[in-house]
Amino acid sequence: MTMGMPLLLPLAIGVALLVDRLGEPPAWMHPVVGMGRYLGWFRLSRLPAPVAFIGGALAWLLGAALVAFLSLWLAGWVLIALAPATSAPGLLGAALLLGLLLKPLLAWRMLADEAMAVEAALAQSLDAGRQRLSRLVSRDTSALSETEVREAAIETLAENLNDSVIAPLFWFALFGLPGAAIYRFANTADAMWGYRDEREWSGKWAARADDVLSWLPARLTALLLWPPSLRALLREARRTPSPNSGWPMAAMALRLGRRLAKPGVYTLHADGQAVQPGDLAAARGMARQAVVAGALLMAAFAWALRA
Repeated sequence: MTMGMPLLLPLAIGVALLVDRLGEPPAWMHPVVGMGRYLGWFRLSRLPAPVAFIGGALAWLLGAALVAFLSLWLAGWVLIALAPATSAPGLLGAALLLGLLLKPLLAWRMLADEAMAVEAALAQSLDAGRQRLSRLVSRDTSALSETEVREAAIETLAENLNDSVIAPLFWFALFGLPGAAIYRFANTADAMWGYRDEREWSGKWAARADDVLSWLPARLTALLLWPPSLRALLREARRTPSPNSGWPMAAMALRLGRRLAKPGVYTLHADGQAVQPGDLAAARGMARQAVVAGALLMAAFAWALRA
């Protein structure tokens, strides 16, 4: 192992977040889009429950294996590029390559922009806000009030702060590019298959895999949002059906001092004030702070593991 190896992953994290400011790569070359296309090939929901479960598990395992192989192959080329060059330019070049490969596996700017687009749409009309929100959530938005639209946008921002930023960085720090890639595959599979409807059995493996891989990062994300009370966080995070999404959402509700709810499902920080115009911008600022803190923490973690 060269002396530059411990610095490779921390530098790549910095490169990825800098490149993220430029936006997303084209769909034709975006790995998460490719993962979605692979998952979309399978139509397993009409099969009998045991067959659907086995088919969903096998499809997930095959996809994860393909993602692992491709990411290992790409990461190997980066290591080959670094191996003959122990100088600073060689290390920076390898970090640039690895950071460019990592970037599509996280999406902070897109997440923040989409959340603020809901606020901009609400400034036009409630219907425009509902329609914009429908791009971000799976729930029916047609009857939501203006307050409920903002609540849902803040909840989505908090939940996806973990799914789209902190969790990929966590698994990257642990296992490099394959770790981030497999996590994003698991999260994409859960988003496409993990529903309690006709897809339940075919998506059960995907849902459980995402629960396992998101368990620790979701709690870390909640802490990075710096909630004012850990006791309140422990209490509120358990109110959602998901074992993980409640943590960053509860942390955001407590930090904002606002009540966040999904009608008929859960209410977080019920004693908080109703969401107001301007709260989305405040939530984005808090999430940005968590991204910076999380990136620094994951960079230090990656360095410490390899030093």
